[in-house]
Amino acid sequence: MSVPEYSYVTYIRATAEQVWRALTDADVTARFWGHAQVSDWNVGSRVEHVRVDGSGVVDAAGVVLAVEAPTRLSFTFGEPREVDDPTIQQSVVTFDIDEFRDIVRASVTHSGFATTADRDAISEGWPTVFANLKTLLETGEVLPTPPWEFHAVRRAAQMARHDPN
Repeated sequence: MSVPEYSYVTYIRATAEQVWRALTDADVTARFWGHAQVSDWNVGSRVEHVRVDGSGVVDAAGVVLAVEAPTRLSFTFGEPREVDDPTIQQSVVTFDIDEFRDIVRASVTHSGFATTADRDAISEGWPTVFANLKTLLETGEVLPTPPWEFHAVRRAAQMARHDPN
């Protein structure tokens, strides 16, 4: 039985270009995501989800699948060691950005999960990422408390898998 995809939508007072930059600029993603999304954003290039604590630890990685600036971005997402293993199918993250007058409909679809537990884990993450993205673009600041702290125990366990110690 296949695991259903996960979708999340929010509306942001911003332009499509502002949302695109926020999703593809490592310095901006570091502000609202808690990780820098590092890539040259060319199809076939590697994308890395790098901690912003100075450790340089990569907690997730993938390959860029589609780049249609400023409306669509898609990449695989999973364990860094899985990126180059053709026997492992990583999940896929796709952002769609639709501009309408003075707002943007930003959506993320995450699909291709190996297990329901994997889908459940990310279902806590995407709303926090989008809440912080929306707040940053509309106010110039991120939320005063990182929203992922609501599920800090699970997040800490996930991140511990990548600690070099």
